[in-house]
Amino acid sequence: MSEDTLRIRAVPSAAAERKTPPVPEPAGRRDAFFDNAKYLAIVLVAIGHSWEPLRDGSRAASALYMVVYAFHMPAFIVISGYFSRSFDASPGRIRRLITGLAVPYIVFETAYTLFTRWTDQEPDRPVTLLDPLYLTWFLIALFIWRLTTPIWQRVRWPLPVALVIATLATLSPSIGNDLDLQRTLQFLPYFVLGLLLRPEHFRLVRRRAARILAVPVFAGALVVAYWAVPRMSGAWFYHRDSAEELAAPSWYGPVMTLVTFGCSLVLVACFLAWVPGRRMWFTVLGAGTLYGYLLHGFVAQGSKFWGWYEPAWVHRPPGEILVTVVAALLVTVLCTPPVRRVFRWVMQPDMAWAFRRDARHQARERNAVRV
Repeated sequence: MSEDTLRIRAVPSAAAERKTPPVPEPAGRRDAFFDNAKYLAIVLVAIGHSWEPLRDGSRAASALYMVVYAFHMPAFIVISGYFSRSFDASPGRIRRLITGLAVPYIVFETAYTLFTRWTDQEPDRPVTLLDPLYLTWFLIALFIWRLTTPIWQRVRWPLPVALVIATLATLSPSIGNDLDLQRTLQFLPYFVLGLLLRPEHFRLVRRRAARILAVPVFAGALVVAYWAVPRMSGAWFYHRDSAEELAAPSWYGPVMTLVTFGCSLVLVACFLAWVPGRRMWFTVLGAGTLYGYLLHGFVAQGSKFWGWYEPAWVHRPPGEILVTVVAALLVTVLCTPPVRRVFRWVMQPDMAWAFRRDARHQARERNAVRV
């Protein structure tokens, strides 16, 4: 091909200029919709933790708490599964799995244990990596789920198999607290569902009709939750106990697993329907949700030790609103780039010294030197 031809092709025609957007989308640009969803979900996680001490004596607060817990972690897990579809156990992905999940788990499990000792909530609690404390269960669960991703991508019926595993987990109180496997297994179907989803599935719930329908669905969920507060335990949505541990007949476990899975998926769809798809002021914070998730737990746990919930006015509507706003502001700050820069050394350590170099990468470097 001649140099003149290349020059002609490099200069776009006037018609092409009219059709081309003035600012093209970068190839590797993050999807604003998912960053918005992750940020809003982590805000709900923080708000849910702030409501926990407010539930006593307040049926309305308990109903709100139950509804939020029915979908905020399922939404987070479904999105985590969706972005784990490319995990292939290659050396690079294994390295990121260790530095992005295993190392933060070790650090924050130790930190939460020491913090719990200091606040005298459990002064004799040993430092152990086998019994996840408070929020760290999600790190070890995501580590396990991602490791098993290649299996779910090859099984013929991955979601039904995951649901069977989750229902069987509710029948076995002997699973115990090691690595919080009870919760890991019961939340597994949400992760597997995320692996199966495609962009077109998310487009379905982002239609205008879905946004409108989400309003009466959420309103109905609040009514049902208000009715259910004195009649059932919201712990079914925590997915951390077997049926026997919840003082229920064994057959309740499989039934409630399917019921809560259905309820949670409907609410997750409604939540996603309301998530804006365009870039917002908080979109950039979606990249730091794991920071907000792990760091806000120290304030949530310490607030009880420091007596922030002791004043009577805190348990009245103005106080409850203030607590909600403070929780949302706190986790927002903890997701900001300055906070991420401060804690990146522990949340996303490089640790090149701990890994062998990929043989294929070394071969490419040698070939480049020869050329």
